[in-house]
Amino acid sequence: MSHTSLKSGYTELVDRLNRFPQGAPPSDTLYHILKILFNEREADLVSLLPIKPFDVHKASQVWKLPLADAQKVLDDLSSRAILVDIEYQGKTTYTLPPPMAGFFEFSMMRTRGDIDQKLLGELFYQYMNVEEEFIVNLFGQGDTQLGRVFVHEPVLSNENALHVLDYERASEIIQTATHRGIGVCYCRHKMMHVDKNCDAPLDICMTFNASAQSLTRHGYARLIDTHEGMDLLQQAYDRNLVQFGENVREGVNFICNCCGCCCEAMIAARKFGLLNPVHTSNFLPVIAENTCTGCGKCVSACPVEAMALVSKNDPHHPKLKKAQLDEDLCLGCGVCVRTCDRDSLSLRSRPQRVLTPLNSVHRSVMMAIERGNLQDMIFDNRVLWNHRALAAVLGSILRLPPIKRAMASDMIKSRYMEYLVTHIPI
Repeated sequence: MSHTSLKSGYTELVDRLNRFPQGAPPSDTLYHILKILFNEREADLVSLLPIKPFDVHKASQVWKLPLADAQKVLDDLSSRAILVDIEYQGKTTYTLPPPMAGFFEFSMMRTRGDIDQKLLGELFYQYMNVEEEFIVNLFGQGDTQLGRVFVHEPVLSNENALHVLDYERASEIIQTATHRGIGVCYCRHKMMHVDKNCDAPLDICMTFNASAQSLTRHGYARLIDTHEGMDLLQQAYDRNLVQFGENVREGVNFICNCCGCCCEAMIAARKFGLLNPVHTSNFLPVIAENTCTGCGKCVSACPVEAMALVSKNDPHHPKLKKAQLDEDLCLGCGVCVRTCDRDSLSLRSRPQRVLTPLNSVHRSVMMAIERGNLQDMIFDNRVLWNHRALAAVLGSILRLPPIKRAMASDMIKSRYMEYLVTHIPI
């Protein structure tokens, strides 16, 4: 049955998902995925949830259910990693994460028998790797992306290290997180079900802080200490995996250890060229052409094909090759530097520092402005926001550059916003 003829809680749920800055374009495949993860009543209830975190009282009000019944639904959805539940000072708040990085991935972060994971993996592959509209919408609309690359720390020189801020180090995220969890890599698990996975480790997907607190509580990730986290990071370095994490400075919730063959973002970077699906690190590799032998190790290691072999243009040795970098494609991960056994590669700082949003609210506001749905964040028709939630969004808007602040004002057509944008100094 075509998704256009389905008039049910699932259509309302799809509408709700697309009020996120990163949504989920409707397709028959998407509806099939949602039917595996939600029953129709759950889909209808979840479609009514606010965008910002909420508690059981708010859910009870929105759903028009007794408090005990609302709590039972919330507990069930959280136990299946549909909702993220966060406990703080004796109170629990809930949030519906976006599909990516969110409940799509959580559904494959452990082996489970309550759903058909092989079918789900095949559907995810169809939706993301064959149909492609989801990936293009996720990575191709706007300058601000969900994720960013962490530099490969073992190849940093002493001079490089002076220019790396704490939030740019995966090791710092591991060491300072309030909670640390390890789950099954969604990308490789999905690819396993379509016989396209590589031999990189599966149990190496890292979650932190609020997400780790919830996922470890419900068995979707395994709680680990700092020491084990650093050991797993070293394993990722040894396998030349790229650290791709949440694009925020504070409260990073995930770092994936990605291979070029399975990772959605890396596949998108290769397939769509200059799509730039993740923010780069603040480094670029430099090639010492006089010592480069053109062995090709860096070309093989690069997950996005930013390295290539070209002729050295030596008339005396016409077959000699050298490495050449496409800076527009380069992630700045530094994996290539590690593979060079002739010290012909090193890192240098990019001419202009890559900016990272302060937190998830700041990032979401920037993404919403660029994707044209800021009004969905500020005016949630299902539930009126409280003053603190509205203040968080407006505060993020006021930290933006003047051009994007003006875009925000134009988008929501609010006299109040116009006054704030024009009267509050930068």
